[in-house]
Amino acid sequence: MKKSHLLLLSLLSGLIFIVGWPVNGFPGFLFTAFVPLLFIEDYILKNKRDFSRFSVFFYTYPALLIWNVATTWWIWNSTPAAIAAWTLNAMLMGIVFNVYHLTRRNLSKGREGYFFLVFYWISFEYIHLNWDLTWTWLNVGNGFSIYYKWVQWYEFTGVLGGTFWVLAVNILIFKSLQFFLTKEMKKFSYQLSFSLVVLLVPIILSFIMYSIYEETKDPVTVVVCQPNIDPYTEQYILPATQVVKMNLALATPLLDDSVRFVISPESTLQDYLWEGRLQQSAAIRKLEDFTQNNPGINYVIGASTYKRYADNAVLPSTVRFHKEQGFYYDSYNTTLLINKTRKIQVRHKSKLVPGVEAMPSWGILKFVEKYAIDLGGTTGTLGKDKNPTPFVVDDTLKIAPLVCYESIFGEYCGKFVQKGAQAFFLITNDGWWGDTPGYKQHLSFSSLRALEMRRDIARSANTGVSCFVDQRGDIQQATAYWEPAAIRQNINLNDKITFYARYGDYFGRISGFISVIFILLSIVFALRGKKQGLY
Repeated sequence: MKKSHLLLLSLLSGLIFIVGWPVNGFPGFLFTAFVPLLFIEDYILKNKRDFSRFSVFFYTYPALLIWNVATTWWIWNSTPAAIAAWTLNAMLMGIVFNVYHLTRRNLSKGREGYFFLVFYWISFEYIHLNWDLTWTWLNVGNGFSIYYKWVQWYEFTGVLGGTFWVLAVNILIFKSLQFFLTKEMKKFSYQLSFSLVVLLVPIILSFIMYSIYEETKDPVTVVVCQPNIDPYTEQYILPATQVVKMNLALATPLLDDSVRFVISPESTLQDYLWEGRLQQSAAIRKLEDFTQNNPGINYVIGASTYKRYADNAVLPSTVRFHKEQGFYYDSYNTTLLINKTRKIQVRHKSKLVPGVEAMPSWGILKFVEKYAIDLGGTTGTLGKDKNPTPFVVDDTLKIAPLVCYESIFGEYCGKFVQKGAQAFFLITNDGWWGDTPGYKQHLSFSSLRALEMRRDIARSANTGVSCFVDQRGDIQQATAYWEPAAIRQNINLNDKITFYARYGDYFGRISGFISVIFILLSIVFALRGKKQGLY
């Protein structure tokens, strides 16, 4: 095999990832997307004298870069920093493949060892869910967000279980093709049959789960607003009181005594809101007047808020200094709950968008914060809640507020469920990306969160798609893109806690532990081999 053939295999892998990815792809292709990369790694290992130890990275990187660019190209609509996101994420993926190669090289000496990749890749995705530069959009298990009926068992495993499934089938198919190429047809038949069983059984079980699942009837009536305010030209210019009027005008025709909640999207209020004196805002007072006139309604709305720190307070790393008035403060992407009690509940976004709301907190990279992407409103690293909690209404009804990017994190959503959340309200603003697959992908991920947690979701998008998502992942009453709208529906509360909500990303933690052992063993064997002159 020529080296040019390895590049063609890499190109083929990238193309398979593209045709398998939502929202326009068919996820069945994902079960073969890694196969060309496995052939690349295997060939390099068997001909290691002709390649360096890092050749696997360079030959797999094109596939991974193609996958990143072709499926998340829409990031460019909001910032040229998309180039950094694509190249860095593809680089990290390539490093995972190269570490897998080195482990096979040191531990298995070219014999089998393909399972190393499963643990390394899942560990990579788990780290990506939990560090400052988190970018989990391309976690492999997300590939079933449109075909969520295939993965109803995510309520036990979460998305990382889907990644495990995809990698396992890829390895089995790769082994089947190896037997075919060596004309071991009997082994090929057995291996291919086993591959199909591992592929099809989870799908069949999932369809059974989907068909028999029934929501417990415990309804609350919710009205969702989609004001459709252009984030580039209007959102940070229009007076906050005018924005409130626009939302109330949408909601009012749908109101009656049965409505318990009205929801408006992320960052609706841009009114220099200082926590501790929110009522000084005319927009807030208008919403309080609305809830006094409609005492059964709880209004949930997104806002940008600020909190001043006392002179003797312990300051977090996200703190800012107010040069004019000489005090320290934090900025937040916030969700407010306003009702007749006049005690405004405040929750801050905890999972921040890297490069927009969060920059690396590591000391040597702290200076990079001043280059944070400016999408309007507050930029730079925001403050966040370390222990997010649900909104509580009437002492018993608990609702988890999710803001935009937070809806990608299954374990994070599970923490709300552990604290009693009976449903989710997701507020977002997907207009930054324009009419692209970006807002559609983000919408589709809501189906995965709903079935993982078995919680209904009411989704309020400023300029994306607003909808309701039931506990099986079905999207209902989806609004049209770039059109103002309001929708109303009963959603069911649920108190039961799924296995995944209770235990979180245990696939990631187990894989991380095993990966550390393999890496340490690989280093030991490499050093021993070097001492013995084997490398």
